[in-house]
Amino acid sequence: MYQPDEHDAVVALSSLPQSDVGAPLPAVFATEQSLALVYVAAAPELDANSAFESNELVAAVIFERPRCHIFGPPNDEAFSGHPLAARGLHPYAAFEVHRSSWLRSLERMNSVHPRHRPAAFASLRHFIFAFHDSTFECIADGFAVNLQRGSVASVLKSLLRESSQGAA
Repeated sequence: MYQPDEHDAVVALSSLPQSDVGAPLPAVFATEQSLALVYVAAAPELDANSAFESNELVAAVIFERPRCHIFGPPNDEAFSGHPLAARGLHPYAAFEVHRSSWLRSLERMNSVHPRHRPAAFASLRHFIFAFHDSTFECIADGFAVNLQRGSVASVLKSLLRESSQGAA
């Protein structure tokens, strides 16, 4: 894990779909060129006659030009142990870390490369999604969100199918 310094600033991303606070079931799909975070989103109560009543609202967050990610602890009960908790990071929400120490450390690590260009890191951003039982963090250029009805498994299968078709 990275060690934040005085420059890290946590900003809430309120435009993202809120995860289900009870069982968001987050899952990660990753290759060297792609990264997606899939989770059950909080959904308004469905009409009893709705054709979707047995399907969940699932958010698929597709990251643009991903560089790296972390998925695991802390959960909501140990969240105060996260190194950015004192900066406003809290469970059940999504955030961006401006002036990220993690991103800066990645740039420093790459600086030994003979063709290192600091400008190649300028567009990268640090995102954090805090769930009930886990936390997901990544460095990427940005993201796009797709909401659909189904299950986390069905969305992951769709992503895998699209990824294998793109590789062919």
